[in-house]
Parts: sequence; C-alpha cells; structure tokens
Amino acid sequence: MHTNLKRSYTRSLAIAASPGTVFDLVSDPAALPRWAPGFARSARPDGDHWIIENDQGEARIVVRSSREHGTVDILSADDPSQGAYSRVLPNGNGSEYQFTLQFPSDAPDDAVTAQLAVVDAELEAVRGLCE
Repeated sequence: MHTNLKRSYTRSLAIAASPGTVFDLVSDPAALPRWAPGFARSARPDGDHWIIENDQGEARIVVRSSREHGTVDILSADDPSQGAYSRVLPNGNGSEYQFTLQFPSDAPDDAVTAQLAVVDAELEAVRGLCE
C-alpha cells in the first residue's frame, strides 16, 4: 500500500505562442513576479538558487529546466521534493502549458481548491504575457 503518496493536480492551458516563447518566460526565475506574483512578489539570484519573497517571507528556490524536453521544475532549494512541475508542449501552431502541484494527502480540500484557483490565474497570466 502507498500511504505516503501525495495528491497531484495538473492544470493545462493552450497558448497561441511558440513553445520557445512560453519556455523562455516560465523558465526564467526573474520573470516569476510577472506571472506568479502571489508566489514570488520579487525574485533575486543567490548563487545557484533564487530568493523569492511573498506574503510568507523569503524562500530559496531552484529552477531546473530542460529546453530539449520542455520541462521547468520550480523547487524548494532546501527540500527539492517540494515544488511545482511544469512542461511546455507543442500544440498545433502554439503551445500547451501543463503545471502540476502536489499536496499532502491530508491537505484540506478548500486549501487545495484555493491554491488551484491561483494556479489557473497564473496560467492565464502566462498566456497574456506570451500571446
């Protein structure tokens, strides 16, 4: 039995822009405040990591990306098992941006719903910035 599995939720959005354009935006940690201001009101480099600031204070993140595979993972620098996983895929003449978050199995449903609403708004921001 897999009792330590988290609950995963993936959101996806079609964007009328090339995969390269979308990838360039979402893989740039300095751009996080432009499309994910609730997560990162500001972002500054700190060696191989980035320091983001939000309502909870400051946190260190690492952004692991692969242009070849279209993957962008935004992870806690202190605990890389925590974070968000995303992928930019070709979709006709544009792109599909997929974004996955994981929650503890006992996370309250209302907290998950609220966070997914934030993700939906962030995806719309990516679309607006890329199209």
